[in-house]
Amino acid sequence: MNVLGIESSCDETGVALVTSDGTSVPRLLAHALHSQIDMHQAYGGVVPELASRDHIRRVLPLTRQVMAKAGLGLDAVDLVAFTRGPGLAGALLVGAGVACALAAALDKPTLGVHHLEGHLLSPFLSADPPEFPFVALLVSGGHTQLMHVAGVGDYEMLGETIDDAAGEAFDKSAKLLGLGYPGGPALSRMAAYGDPTAFALPRPLLHNGNLDFSFAGLKTAVLTQVRKLGSNVCEQDRANLAASTQAAIVEVLVKKSMRALKEAGAQRLVVAGGVGANSELRAQLNAACQKARVRVHYPELDLCTDNGAMIAMAAAMRLQSGRATPSRDYAFDVRPRWPLQSND
Repeated sequence: MNVLGIESSCDETGVALVTSDGTSVPRLLAHALHSQIDMHQAYGGVVPELASRDHIRRVLPLTRQVMAKAGLGLDAVDLVAFTRGPGLAGALLVGAGVACALAAALDKPTLGVHHLEGHLLSPFLSADPPEFPFVALLVSGGHTQLMHVAGVGDYEMLGETIDDAAGEAFDKSAKLLGLGYPGGPALSRMAAYGDPTAFALPRPLLHNGNLDFSFAGLKTAVLTQVRKLGSNVCEQDRANLAASTQAAIVEVLVKKSMRALKEAGAQRLVVAGGVGANSELRAQLNAACQKARVRVHYPELDLCTDNGAMIAMAAAMRLQSGRATPSRDYAFDVRPRWPLQSND
């Protein structure tokens, strides 16, 4: 079965083709991605209306590109999957509408996919795919969650953010430091030249005994330091504050992840989402997991951000596990707010 996946939940338009024989791990045939970063930089963040309009422009050319890369025609598509939620409502509607229209034209079924499940299963696209069960650390722009994953669709929440997610902490701190959009990568680049011990920043909820996260207090602490440094702050102080901010976020993520592995009795950790591409986070998780003698798995770096491959993979794995029923109704809806545990 060949599954075409369309992702349009926020500021990336992604299309991919995955093939599945029904027994082994589905295989990626081709994918293409367009990022809207350049368009949104002028506004310092994502403008939903502009994002939706750009998805409309990009999705069909990307689909043609993917099919050409795979060396197949649209008649080879057996199922069209799309991101149903969560995300920006207008952006989601573009992907859902195109997917259902295309499927109707091809007389093929459709399947709406949970965006976070796509991230959760994206490491199965890598050269070193995980095995069930595992603990998953989902760290994206708007989500920070720890979950125990027994199988496809079998997810238990272990802990989640109660305010700002890790990605938001990176982005908001970067903005306070006067860095560009997207802030997370910019802050990480500057942190490479700084001293992570220069500023004593808080590690919220690190010692509270549970697996929840809170990064709003860290953002406030960064704001306080920025005000203390004043408008004539030197580049080294900015780099030091960036490094200290990254160190605080990474320490919380690593220690909570290791605690989750211990409490769940799991031997595998999966890290997914855009923040999972952070090199310092990967280095510290690798070291901690090696010390604890557990395996850690990541998506390939080019599949950490939102992409169509993870949507096609999640759809194929749901079908393969009997957890989903494709539809030929073509009357679609989207769910901008959609808890992963209620995925149906």
